[in-house]
Amino acid sequence: MTDEIPEKESKTTEVFEKLVAGTKSEERYVLRLYVTGMTPRSTEAFASIKAICEERLQGRYELEVIDIYLHPQLAVDEQIIAVPTLVKLLPAPLRKMVGDLSNLDRVLLGLDLRRK
Repeated sequence: MTDEIPEKESKTTEVFEKLVAGTKSEERYVLRLYVTGMTPRSTEAFASIKAICEERLQGRYELEVIDIYLHPQLAVDEQIIAVPTLVKLLPAPLRKMVGDLSNLDRVLLGLDLRRK
């Protein structure tokens, strides 16, 4: 019996190692934005986050907008106490940003996307 790895397992290991070694620029972001209806603050928060995502994460993000007027239980479940709140679910670590989301440097820092 030899210690050689079968070719199929070798390919699987190679694919796994490539995924693990992926660069930050390939990470997929999963974001949730909690808002209150179509208020000016809510629409401004959405526009700011959408612009950042399109500029920095094009094709690598999911942005779910949750109106707490329509889905109050979701806000309770996630312990959202102020809006607008942006929650970064992935990549880890989980982060929450509350309030003015138009401050680009603050949002980039919270998303771990510091200016290039």
